[in-house]
Amino acid sequence: MQIRKGTKEDLPQVLDLIKELAEYEKAPQEVDNTLERMERDGFGPEKVFDFIVAEEEGKIIALALYFWSYSTWKGKCMYLEDLVVTLQHRRRGLGGLLFKELIRIAKEKDARRLSWQVLDWNEPAIEFYKTIGAELDGGWINGRLTYEQLKNSL
Repeated sequence: MQIRKGTKEDLPQVLDLIKELAEYEKAPQEVDNTLERMERDGFGPEKVFDFIVAEEEGKIIALALYFWSYSTWKGKCMYLEDLVVTLQHRRRGLGGLLFKELIRIAKEKDARRLSWQVLDWNEPAIEFYKTIGAELDGGWINGRLTYEQLKNSL
């Protein structure tokens, strides 16, 4: 098993993992991303995300997809959008290995913070984050406008 930076050629397997995560989170209908969009957004001139993968025997078995954000209070920050381990490979420590690599990347890039969200019912993830000493802050309310809402706003 190896952990490495993701490539454009990985995107079909990455999209499959994203769909697997959506199934796990009981929201498969919410995934409308495409390979074309992911290619443009991950490898085009206006790159907006990066990712690392865990690969075993040529198959991607885990993914951490992240992007850079900016805090007016702190400066450059890393945001972990998704950490996914395929169902059959969970409980092997892959999530921890990917998270450790994210921390290494964040330090290397002088990130002032690493942030993410976790669903309140996802007890295995919550327990994992507690074991690494993460601060889980329930005081923030998430806000968002969907694609349709953006199109119809103002």
